[in-house]
Amino acid sequence: MKIFCIGRNYVDHAKELGNEVPDNPVIFMKPPTALIKGNKSFYYPEFTNDLHYEGELVVKISKNGKSIQSKFAKNYYNEVSLGFDLTARDIQAKQKEKGLPWEIAKGFDGSAPIGEFIDLANAKNDAEEIEFQITKNDEIVQQGNTALMIYSIDIIIEYLSKFFTLQKGDLIFTGTPKGVGSLQIGDYLSGSIGGKELINLKIK
Repeated sequence: MKIFCIGRNYVDHAKELGNEVPDNPVIFMKPPTALIKGNKSFYYPEFTNDLHYEGELVVKISKNGKSIQSKFAKNYYNEVSLGFDLTARDIQAKQKEKGLPWEIAKGFDGSAPIGEFIDLANAKNDAEEIEFQITKNDEIVQQGNTALMIYSIDIIIEYLSKFFTLQKGDLIFTGTPKGVGSLQIGDYLSGSIGGKELINLKIK
């Protein structure tokens, strides 16, 4: 099982971090040990002083495929969820300054909490217009809609499958809208689609 993540996939988020809008999907990966399931808590790691949340729609691949054309991509997924791309922003900044890879800032243990998956038909019939909401301590901090993504789910699948064989169970974190921010011990995150809570996460 592979965990793919798409960076800078909403214009407003790219701008809030001072990043250029990419010409192609920005791809990075997380190891399976990054996953947290079942609404288990996340323990603030000692190696960072600037932990950030990034709420994202997550797509689960339903069958194996390679070199998939975007027009056929919908045949390769039927479930979605919400997840958090937890980021050690201070470490990421240091790595970027040196021109080094920043997996240690994105792929550490527990950095990919993921919620309950729902059938795409229960989210909305059109995968190109799924609305989701992220709250922090019961206040709305992010509101996303897949219609606002720079690269759609189908285009992401086409691009990924040029380089990687997609396998059943692989996950794609599709990018975060604006509103990312820092976390402290005691904070509480949740995410919902259509009013249905799919994930909640306590920071301890």
